[in-house]
Amino acid sequence: MRSWALGCLLALACAGCGDGGGTSTDAGPDPMADVPYVPPPPPDPPPSEPGRHTVEVVETRQVVPGDGLPAEAVTQPANNNLDVVRHSDGRVYLAFRTAPHHFASPDVVMHVVSSADEVTWEHETSFALGHDLREPRLLSLGDSLFLYVARLGTNRLSFEPMGTSVAEKQPDGTWTELEPLGEYGTGSFIVWRSKIERGTPYMIVYEGGENTYEVDGEPIDVHFLTTADGRSSTPVDPARPVVLSGGSGETAFTLGDDGTLFAVSRNEAGDDLGWGSKVCRAPAGDIASWTCVGDPKKYDSPIMFWYDGEAYLIGRRNVTDTGNYDLMTGRGDHANQTFENQLAYISAPKRCSLWRYVQDEDRIAYVLDLPSRGDTCFAGIVQGETAGEIVVYDYSSPIDGEDVVWNVGQNGPTNIYRHVLRFE
Repeated sequence: MRSWALGCLLALACAGCGDGGGTSTDAGPDPMADVPYVPPPPPDPPPSEPGRHTVEVVETRQVVPGDGLPAEAVTQPANNNLDVVRHSDGRVYLAFRTAPHHFASPDVVMHVVSSADEVTWEHETSFALGHDLREPRLLSLGDSLFLYVARLGTNRLSFEPMGTSVAEKQPDGTWTELEPLGEYGTGSFIVWRSKIERGTPYMIVYEGGENTYEVDGEPIDVHFLTTADGRSSTPVDPARPVVLSGGSGETAFTLGDDGTLFAVSRNEAGDDLGWGSKVCRAPAGDIASWTCVGDPKKYDSPIMFWYDGEAYLIGRRNVTDTGNYDLMTGRGDHANQTFENQLAYISAPKRCSLWRYVQDEDRIAYVLDLPSRGDTCFAGIVQGETAGEIVVYDYSSPIDGEDVVWNVGQNGPTNIYRHVLRFE
């Protein structure tokens, strides 16, 4: 019932999108009718806390929609969920979702394109199944390239995971059709991250994501896996296949030089660590043994990487005075507090930001914002061709447009951008 109510409030919040929230009466002409609505300026970002490096964004350009795309990659207004990888053939592969809007739709198409220079792209494959597809994940495993895609429903007011499918690029350059990914191909399993970390392929899969919006306290489980062939998988530690259970779903990690694991998990549903995120670590000899602390901020669509002694995170920033997701009101039961947090969150602008894991304090520190606004983030990264450069792909409401709140941005156009970050 609360999930339905949240969906209705989302719809109502968007009913007046673009009109400044005004109301109509029969009291005669409104003297302010011709005065344009000017939103208040956003709060200043938090103080930057760089670690070993100064970081700057040295280039930003739009990729989707863009002149460099092939004719087969037809785009719709919303271009968002994405992943990117540099494959063994030297090309960069980009998978992205295009749809009428951010929400579930039968009109979703998942495109995969590739490029030798990240300027001109060639069409690889496209998938359209008559229901929602999202969370594309690419895994370059030797000469094999895999695409994982989450299947969902068509109701824009519901989050209905139905399992993960996989497609593979074959030696002759053709792609297989999407097919269920073994035991993770049914139910509510979603592959959140697939990556090679220090020579080992890993997958983060979470189960029970629909409970995030049911606000009923049912647990979500995060599985930590490895794979040898891209299709079958085993737990990193068979005695501990689930590394987190509670309110967390989307989870990212990286490994330090000594093998220590650092992780951040989005904790929107809430549990005994509160709401927002979990900041976790595991020792080098036992990387499936996670210990976590709570963080009231929520770093949506997290991705992590290790660079020169630092564990970095890219995730969404809530543009409010505190930046917190957890309102910490203490009003009502768990479901009521979850509902309050979610409702407040959709009513604020967002940024896609670079953060740093402060290793001796187990906390996340802000570094900088990427050019972004409105509805944004879901980043993917590849190593730049120049030493000290990381290339970040993300999506955003038009970066030269109005700085709208999140729920308005979700109903408007979004584009995919490529940023070059230089670390010194």
